[in-house]
Amino acid sequence: MLWNAPKISNFAGCLATLNNNSLYNNHLTTKSLMKVYKTNEIKNISLVGGKGAGKTTLTESILLEGGAISRRGTVDGGNTVSDNTPVEKEYGYSVSSTVFFAEKNGKKLNFFDCPGSDDFVGNAVTALNVTDTAALVIDGRNGVDVGCLNNFRTVERIGKPLMFVINRLEDEKCDFDNVYNQLRETYGNKVVALQFPVNAGPGFNSVVDVLAMKQYTWPKDGGKATASDIDGAHADKAEEYRMALLEMAAENDEELMMKFLDEMTLSDEEAIKGIRLGMVDRSIFPVVLVSAEKNIGTDRMLEIMSTIVPDVTEMPAPKNSNGDEVKYDENGPVSVYFFKTSVETHIGEVSYFKVMSGVLKAGADLTNMNRGSKERLAQINVVCGQNKTPIDEIHAGDIGAAVKLKDVRCGNTLNEKGCEHIFDFIEYPAPKYQRAIRALNESETEKLGAVLNRMHEEDPTLLIEQSKELRQTIVSGQGEFHLRTLKWNIENNDKIQIEYQEPRIPYRETITKAARADYRHKKQSGGSGQFGEVHLIVEPYREGMPEPDTYKFGNQEYKMNIKDKQEIPMEWGGMLVVYNCIVDARFIPAIVKGIMDRMEQGPLTGSYARDVRVCIYDGKMHPVDSNEISFRLAARNAFSTAFRDANPKVLEPVYDVEILLPADCMGGVQSDLQGRRGIMMDMSSANGLERVKARIPLKEMSSYSTALSSISGGRASFNMKFSSYELVPADVQAQLLKEYEESKQDED
Repeated sequence: MLWNAPKISNFAGCLATLNNNSLYNNHLTTKSLMKVYKTNEIKNISLVGGKGAGKTTLTESILLEGGAISRRGTVDGGNTVSDNTPVEKEYGYSVSSTVFFAEKNGKKLNFFDCPGSDDFVGNAVTALNVTDTAALVIDGRNGVDVGCLNNFRTVERIGKPLMFVINRLEDEKCDFDNVYNQLRETYGNKVVALQFPVNAGPGFNSVVDVLAMKQYTWPKDGGKATASDIDGAHADKAEEYRMALLEMAAENDEELMMKFLDEMTLSDEEAIKGIRLGMVDRSIFPVVLVSAEKNIGTDRMLEIMSTIVPDVTEMPAPKNSNGDEVKYDENGPVSVYFFKTSVETHIGEVSYFKVMSGVLKAGADLTNMNRGSKERLAQINVVCGQNKTPIDEIHAGDIGAAVKLKDVRCGNTLNEKGCEHIFDFIEYPAPKYQRAIRALNESETEKLGAVLNRMHEEDPTLLIEQSKELRQTIVSGQGEFHLRTLKWNIENNDKIQIEYQEPRIPYRETITKAARADYRHKKQSGGSGQFGEVHLIVEPYREGMPEPDTYKFGNQEYKMNIKDKQEIPMEWGGMLVVYNCIVDARFIPAIVKGIMDRMEQGPLTGSYARDVRVCIYDGKMHPVDSNEISFRLAARNAFSTAFRDANPKVLEPVYDVEILLPADCMGGVQSDLQGRRGIMMDMSSANGLERVKARIPLKEMSSYSTALSSISGGRASFNMKFSSYELVPADVQAQLLKEYEESKQDED
C-alpha cells in the first residue's frame, strides 16, 4: 500500500478521504474502497433550471453533504466542481453538464448538473434521457420565469418524473407563497409542497416538513438540521398541507385510496409509496425548499430524494432500436450505452456511459454494435466532476466513465458476445442558428475540420455540414451564445483563429411554362473538329401529369414520338424527367449529362434547379466530328436558353416556426414577424404562454434567436422545421439575379 487507508464504513466518507488525498487527484487511487451499488439502490437525477437559478451552488452543497468535498467552492471564485472548464470560467455560465453523485440512506444518487441557458439544451436533453427524474431548480426571487417554463417543456417532452426545488429562500425578494401559487396556476394541482418556510427572507433557517411532520432548523451557516415538533403557530397550515399531500398520494393506488377514505390519513411509508407512484406517471410534482447559498435544506432534500425518487427498476424500461423493452437487469447480458464524450485536461478523451443491462466489470471485452469493432474496458470509473475513481464493477442502471477508448463514439452501444441490443433513444432539438465558418489561415482548414468533428462528438446539437452547394462549411447550433462558445473553444483551446459569416441560402430554380430551344456546338481548329446539335423542349414537372404529346410554339406544332423515358430524382429535392423522342439515341447519355450540368448550376443564380421535364425531339450529328463532349455542350446551352425562356422563378426554403412567449410580448413579436415576411398560421394559449405558429423564409431567420430574446427579455423560445420551397417575391428575385451577375463579373 502507498498510504494507510482508514477504516471507512460508508461510501461518503470513503470518497471524502479519497478526494482529500493528493494521490486521488493524480488518479492513483485504490479501487477496493469504492462501494458497488445494486440496481435497486440507484437513483439518477437531472438538476435542470434557468440560468442563474443556483444549480452550480446547489451542486456544491450536495457534494459537501454527500462527503465528496470538504468545503464548497463558489461561482465567483471559479473553484466549483461544475463550471470547471476554461470557457465556463471565462463567461460565468454553464456550458456542459457535470456528472457527480452522493450517498444517502444506502442509495446512490447520480446527479447531472445541466446548463441553464437554452443555447445548451442539448446537455439537458442528454441528461434527461439517461436519468430517471428531473429536479427543476427555481429562483425563489423570480418564480415561474422563462428558465422554468423552457426546462419544464423539455422534461415534459421527454416524459420524465419531476420535482421542483425552490432555491434562494434566504433572499429578501423571495416570496414562497407567491412562487408556490404561480406553480399551481401554471401546472395545476399536481404541484404539491412537501415543505413550507417558517421565516423566508434574510433570516431563513427553518422549514415545516409535512412529509415527516417535523420542523427542521439549521445553524445560520447551514449544515445539519435539528428536527423538532412543529411550532403551534404553524400547526394548522401544516395539517392543511399534509392533507393535500396525502390526498394526492392516495390517488395513485387503490388500496391507499380506500384507506385514506376510511381513515383520512396514511402512514409515512404509505405516503412515500403513493408519491413515488405518482412521480412515475407524472401525476405528482413534489416541491422542496433550499438555500443553496447558505447550505440550508440540502441535507433534508437528499433525504427526501432518497425516499420518494423512483429507482431505475421502478421506471418504464428503455427500448432498443428494434422497439423491444430492455429492463435494467443485473442478471441480463452486459449492454452499455455511451451518451457523452469530452476531452478533459490531464486526462484526455473521457467516454461516459450507462449500464443498460448486466454487470460491467473492469477488463471486459465488448463489441461495439455501431462500428463493428472490439473494445476492452481495462478500467471503469465512477465520476464526481473531473475526478474519476476506478471501481471493480458497475451494475445495470448506474453511470460510469472510461478513459481513452480506441473506437467509441457518442451514441454507441457496446455489448458482450451474444447480445444484440443497440440503443438510440436520444432525440436532439433541431438547430435554430447557423453560420458559415472558416479558418483565417487557409492552411489550417483541414485541422479546423477535425476540430469541428470532435466538437460534434462532444455536443451532438452542433451540426457540421460541408456544403458543396453553398461552397461553405456550415455550423448549426441552438443560438448565438452556443456558436460564440464554440468559437472561444476553437480559438483558445485549439489555437485556430476563425471567423463566422452569413451562410448562403440554398435557393432553388424552376420554370413555370413550356419553352423550346436549339443549339449547335461547332468547333474546327485543324484536325478533328467538334459538332453537335440539340433541339429540346422544357416545361414544369408535376407528379401525375400526362405524358407529352404535342406542343405549339408560334404557328408551329411539335409532335413528340417517345422512344424512352428517364426519371431522375434530384439529390436536393424535386425531379428531372427526360424523354428521348429521336431515333438515333447514341448521344442521349451525353445530352442528359449536359442537362444535369445546368440542373446543378441553374442559369439564374447558380442554384440547383428542380421539377423540370425535357423532351429531346431533334438534333444533328457529323459522321466524323460528333462526339460526347460536343453533344454535352450543345445540350447544356440549349437547356439554358429554354430555361430562361420558360418564365423561370427562384424558390426559397420556408420554415415552420413555433414561438412560445408571454402575452405581453405578442405585439412586438407580431410586428417583427411582418418585417421578416412571416405568415401567421395559428395562435393558441398553453400553460400561461401564447403559442404562435408561423411560416418564415430561411433568409429572414438568420438573427431571429437574438431578436426574439431582445423583444421578450429572454422570456420567449422557438423551434423551427423545414416546410417547403416557395416562390420568392419579384423584388427579391430581381435582387438575387443582380447579385449573381455581379459576382460572375467579379470572378471574371
